[in-house]
Amino acid sequence: MAFPDEVLTEAEEVVFHLHPHGKTAIRPGLVALLALATTILSWVMLPQNNGGYLAFSVVALIMGYYGIRYGVIPLVIWRCTHYVVTTERVLLQDGVLARERRDLPLNRIDNHLMTQSLLDRVFGAGTLTIESIGDQAAVLAGVPRANQVQTALYEVIEQDRLRNPEDYEDGEPEDEPEVPPQRKRGGLFRGS
Repeated sequence: MAFPDEVLTEAEEVVFHLHPHGKTAIRPGLVALLALATTILSWVMLPQNNGGYLAFSVVALIMGYYGIRYGVIPLVIWRCTHYVVTTERVLLQDGVLARERRDLPLNRIDNHLMTQSLLDRVFGAGTLTIESIGDQAAVLAGVPRANQVQTALYEVIEQDRLRNPEDYEDGEPEDEPEVPPQRKRGGLFRGS
């Protein structure tokens, strides 16, 4: 399912549009293939009499359930998950029937953190956590080429900062918080 262009403003340009890394689809793909192979194997191996048809039907129903639930549905969800960075914001969209889209304006992004497991490092993927002002965070799991995406995100934020410096002004500096006076410790020894 393609990302709809109508959610973008006229001046907005897509910097990159990603789906989660292909490694996310390996396990569901294997489950769907295993369910299909088991169904075919049961058709070939079970006798072709009344008892065999009943046994095949049971195996086919069980494998159909597991193949759809743990194979096909995660593959469709993977394909319908979009990570889009534009010149104005970061868009996260997922969902098949009911869709959820989250927008983070670039001027509200406070921090972005990339983490990689050993397997992620092998595949070049990673998890990108984007924190915004107001204790909100967006987690982009299984981002392909995570190092490059994090660098590109930093560059887009810096370009936006140069284009719109008024959006990034901190305003008046806040006063330093007052530090409470240290209490004297009472203990067994007065000198300590």
